[in-house]
Amino acid sequence: MTAPVPVPLDAALGLVLAAPLTALTDLPSFDTSAMDGWAVAGPGPWDVRGEGVLAGHGEPEPLTDGEAVRIATGARVPQDTTAVLRSEYGRTDAKGRLHAVIPQAHGSARAGGTPMPGQGRDIRPRGQECRSGDQLLPVGTLVTPAVLGLAAAAGYDTLTVVPRPRVDVLVLGDELLTEGLPHDGRIRDALGPMLPPWLRALGAEVTAVRRIGDDAKALHRAVTRSGADVIVTTGGTAAGPVDHVHPVLRRIGAELLVNGVEVRPGHPMLLARTKENQHLVGLPGNPLAAVSGLLTLAEPLLRTLAARPAPEPYTLPLREAVHGHPHDTRLVPVVLRGDHAVPLHYNGPAMLRGVAGADALAVVPPGGARPGQETELLDLPWAAAGIGVCFT
Repeated sequence: MTAPVPVPLDAALGLVLAAPLTALTDLPSFDTSAMDGWAVAGPGPWDVRGEGVLAGHGEPEPLTDGEAVRIATGARVPQDTTAVLRSEYGRTDAKGRLHAVIPQAHGSARAGGTPMPGQGRDIRPRGQECRSGDQLLPVGTLVTPAVLGLAAAAGYDTLTVVPRPRVDVLVLGDELLTEGLPHDGRIRDALGPMLPPWLRALGAEVTAVRRIGDDAKALHRAVTRSGADVIVTTGGTAAGPVDHVHPVLRRIGAELLVNGVEVRPGHPMLLARTKENQHLVGLPGNPLAAVSGLLTLAEPLLRTLAARPAPEPYTLPLREAVHGHPHDTRLVPVVLRGDHAVPLHYNGPAMLRGVAGADALAVVPPGGARPGQETELLDLPWAAAGIGVCFT
């Protein structure tokens, strides 16, 4: 987990509380009217005071028995008020006196008698929601819009939260173009545009995106100079002549935590600890393989650094059979249709066509899955429609 920081309320959405949310005041902080109407004292009818009571004003003059005053929702209730009589339950006679016309249930004690609002009716008493010092929310609560509203009501201008992990993205490969059509053996860079917003959707703050090409010295310089919590590289994780990630990690004495996985696409992904408070996630260069690494290595790491809870795993039956790898797990894009997951085509390691229309990736065991087989699903962050989808 990264060190907690205080942030203004308008910057806290989607973060996790690092300190309990404790009420700084009673809520409400004074007796308030829950309705538009009249504050009344004692039994009616009542003489109506000329000047009404509005929200946002100071403490009004106390009432005496037989007196009423017009009052607005949220206004401070005068001292010695018996109840608030709703606007629809009051009428004034020719002499300007206020009478209650409250519907009474048949058989009630007041049926046929003098209508009268019950003691404390339509008054929100001081401290009804909480008292100053009450714990409203515990450490680890995700800051949602409702949490922001509660914090503001309870007196907060800032919240102590776990900040978003800072991520530097290093795009590797001499063959990558940043504009125009592919030509002369070069291809468009798909990961440079895709990774920063995807990482933000996973709760990260993307601090830099650098295109380095196949340059070992430049990669070494970028890694050693990075002050980010996480470095994400694309490509260069295998053992080819221009795959420089492993040699650079060895040179700086990094601790290799994950060196390849039994997952297709994405098996050459890696995770390393480059220094005490910094990790490097090495994603394969093939786009769908990189997506696999995002969901299986980057997402759990970023979630842990942000102190967010792991999502509950879930399964759905597959509508169609899915071909499997003989020995490794496959991750296959699917769409969710009712109570089934429908596999999508164009799911090769270099393809994004399938995942661009997907809701999730199905975890297909070695050997494949038959129609109707329950399969674990990894949600894509925007499909889950959670507060963690932070594209700004």
